[in-house]
Amino acid sequence: MRVYVVYCHPLEGSFISAARDRALAGLSKHEVRVTDLYAERFRPELSAWERTHHLDAPETKPEIAEYAANLRWCDTLVFIYPTWWSGQPAMLKGWIDRVWVAGVVYELPPGANRIRPLLGNIRRLVVVTSHGSSKWINALQGEGGKRVVSRALRVLCHWRARTTWIALYGIDRASDKDRAQFLQRVERKLRSLR
Repeated sequence: MRVYVVYCHPLEGSFISAARDRALAGLSKHEVRVTDLYAERFRPELSAWERTHHLDAPETKPEIAEYAANLRWCDTLVFIYPTWWSGQPAMLKGWIDRVWVAGVVYELPPGANRIRPLLGNIRRLVVVTSHGSSKWINALQGEGGKRVVSRALRVLCHWRARTTWIALYGIDRASDKDRAQFLQRVERKLRSLR
């Protein structure tokens, strides 16, 4: 497998960084590329120029070239981040806004009224995340972050792409045992990917 891991957390030593380490341990038999958005000082805000030129060829946007190449290269895409305010952190949302653009993840053929997905190489999306609130509260809120991945991003991948959601709900009240079991589950689930 060719796995592209997109990691998003500002603090090294956080629980999510421990989840990243366990995920990478589980993926050790595969070819893996990692993007650490904070360590790379990724600029998440979409500029006025980028918005105006969002349909221009990706070659005109050298700042996203490496990310685009990694998306085209992988067959498995793994996101590792904490869920904040029911969704992805602003840094990751900004990465999606700036990198998941025309010519990279979709095209809009002349005269067409529907986009055509370009990431047919991606057959699996995996999310490793934590939520402060319970599963019940998240379900009541509609799982906004989960919907972004399973409904918006997945449709730009292979038509049979599968989504794996690995989440620790209620982390604010989780015991050390709960956290340790979650980290074990992360490593085990990623090791079992095929």
